[in-house]
Amino acid sequence: MSGSGTTADDPPLQTAVWRLRSRACWTDAAALLEPHAAKDPAAALQRTALLTERCLYTGEGWTDAEDALRSAEALARSDDERGGAACERGHLAYASTLLGVRDRADEASVALSRAAALLAPAAPGRPLLDFRRGLIAQNIADSPESARAAYRRAHAGATARGDELLLSFTWRHLASLALQEGELAEARHGFSESLRIREELGYLVGTAPALISLAEAEPEPEAARLRAEAGRLFRLLGGVPTWVAPHIGVPAPRPAAAS
Repeated sequence: MSGSGTTADDPPLQTAVWRLRSRACWTDAAALLEPHAAKDPAAALQRTALLTERCLYTGEGWTDAEDALRSAEALARSDDERGGAACERGHLAYASTLLGVRDRADEASVALSRAAALLAPAAPGRPLLDFRRGLIAQNIADSPESARAAYRRAHAGATARGDELLLSFTWRHLASLALQEGELAEARHGFSESLRIREELGYLVGTAPALISLAEAEPEPEAARLRAEAGRLFRLLGGVPTWVAPHIGVPAPRPAAAS
């Protein structure tokens, strides 16, 4: 799930979903989609993505996300729909592994490989799949070169499709790899682009992480200013994303167990 839902041509439902999502109201956004998700594979997949993002940003809601995912899988008929559902299964398993809730790394890799087999190279969901394969390579397999290649494919695909929100993610993760290699100028540029896009889109829940990332590439006192702004947004949104907390001096809560 990566579209912003903020253009003048978007249906009112998508605009409402985006506004709730961007303010960390994933459960409310998913509720708007629930009547459509019972029969529409696209709505079921979008609802799953919302609830999975809630898990990743809060460490809670695993059962709801699993239930939504199973419903989306049951509705999928075409290769694109089945590939999209497999991509969401991989992402949910990745989130569980990353947050230390339950090790589902093998499930994540298998699901994303299945998605890659189902989605055509030019399929709309391919850039998001490439990005998520990059996440697995970077954060679970510890393979920065594979991650960089996947992020670059995702970045090119997002650029071609005009997916600004996905670009904010690819900029940020490519910059994180640059930072690890000591390429400060490249890292600073990527983090700045990610922050700029998120601010322009109004993706409030994703702005604090972008500020924290940029702070890692900036000298003091600019880094302190960026962390302070991230802390303000973190408190404004009720303490999400939870993994921002240690960067601003707040103890991170323990993740809720997955069912």
